[in-house]
Amino acid sequence: MQNSSPIGIFDSGYGGLTVFRSIADQLPDYNYIYLGDNARSPYGDHSFETIYKYTLECVEWLFEQGCRLVILACNTASAKALRSIQQKDLPVKYPDRRVLGVIRPTAEVIGDFTLSKQVGVMGTRGTINSESYLIEINKFSPDIKVHQQSCPMWVPLIENNEHLQPGADFFINEYCNSLMEQCADIDCVLLACTHYPLLLPRLKTVFPDYINILTQGEIVANSLVDYLRRHPEMEEKLGKQGKKLFYTSGDTATFDSHASIFFGEELVSKQM
Repeated sequence: MQNSSPIGIFDSGYGGLTVFRSIADQLPDYNYIYLGDNARSPYGDHSFETIYKYTLECVEWLFEQGCRLVILACNTASAKALRSIQQKDLPVKYPDRRVLGVIRPTAEVIGDFTLSKQVGVMGTRGTINSESYLIEINKFSPDIKVHQQSCPMWVPLIENNEHLQPGADFFINEYCNSLMEQCADIDCVLLACTHYPLLLPRLKTVFPDYINILTQGEIVANSLVDYLRRHPEMEEKLGKQGKKLFYTSGDTATFDSHASIFFGEELVSKQM
């Protein structure tokens, strides 16, 4: 009998839909449940304890919906909650479930995109303050120097659909210039927030042409394909009817009106 366990994809809001889009493009036959915790978003300025609590609650909700594998498509949750969930909660309460994040897959491959070994990381305050990228990139590429820049205004601009308006230029230029002032030799910039791919058209006009601007969707999707290849015991439990369900902890009408910008197609969500 074919199993029907969906892959759970979690984000504090809308940004994880950019990762979901890439995953669904590469693995279109699988079943998915997306959960956005919009009622408590953004996560970026919350404490470690609060982010861990919120993330665990949402992961457990996805487990209750039948998900055996959950992707934290949120840099802040990956930085501040993933390790605790993997080490404290899964072994005791959910030994047959797995939770993966977006930081490690990115850290594994970022060395392929820089010649100068000077890399910029742009993210929320929570992600930047956690120093998770410094730690993870150093594990795989200790010769790389990481320069960080928090961008607290970018998520509000994007979620209010103001990111491509002239009024957003000040904050886009300010954060990009602040990053490059740290090191003129940066030749690779990682957008370490799943909202930020929507800024790509503007960022390509601000950064010099020689800089590689990395988004995480394709990287995380490639990593998931590899994970399922290496873990057939998990892969065989996953449903493959091509179903996609969307849930939000916030208002569904608001979610639906914003989500299409991130996912690239119209969708209809349900209340979690």
